[in-house]
Amino acid sequence: MTNRNKRFAATAVALSLGVGLSACGTLNEGPQNFSLDSVNQPIVERQNYTLDVASGGSGLSVPEQARLADWFETLDLGYGDRIAVDDPTASPAVLEDVAAVASRFGLLVSPDAPVTNGFVDPGNVRIVVTRSMASVPGCPIWRDQYGIEQGNQTSPGFGCAVNSNIAAMVANPEHLLEGESGTGDTVIMRSNRAIDAYREAEPSGNGGTSLPRVSSEGG
Repeated sequence: MTNRNKRFAATAVALSLGVGLSACGTLNEGPQNFSLDSVNQPIVERQNYTLDVASGGSGLSVPEQARLADWFETLDLGYGDRIAVDDPTASPAVLEDVAAVASRFGLLVSPDAPVTNGFVDPGNVRIVVTRSMASVPGCPIWRDQYGIEQGNQTSPGFGCAVNSNIAAMVANPEHLLEGESGTGDTVIMRSNRAIDAYREAEPSGNGGTSLPRVSSEGG
């Protein structure tokens, strides 16, 4: 082989190695995760929707209540949505009327309203509906097409499937941040009634009868 051919062969080998190394580099783009903790976590975003309605000393008029109910229905109001009233006069009658309309959708009115753009005109109150949405940005990730992880790290899309499903199925996305808080009410007395009835019943071997019928209602 002539010197010219040798130089040509060496150049071709160097170019092929460079292309191979660059291809390997493309498989490992982005941050590498060497743990079993997913870096693809749900993100919760909040969106405020507002409606200004006319109010008076006796609360909301019937037409305004109907308009508010139509607005709630248009928003497809449901579990997880948060309703608040921005009322400069803090009228109890207005709050009661808004709460009555919200109860038709199975929701309560929150005591504090978030800050919104603009200001409330005199004689009006602002109804604020806060809706949260959860998603996992960037998922799915198919960057690693061949499943080759030379550094023994997890794939870039690790956790996308599980966390995306959780974000899509959770009824109230806010629970991904803080969880659900209890009301403080207890039902121990009711549950113990059935246990006490079972323990105090006369054994059937001693002539006892079947367990008495005990209602779970009442004190």
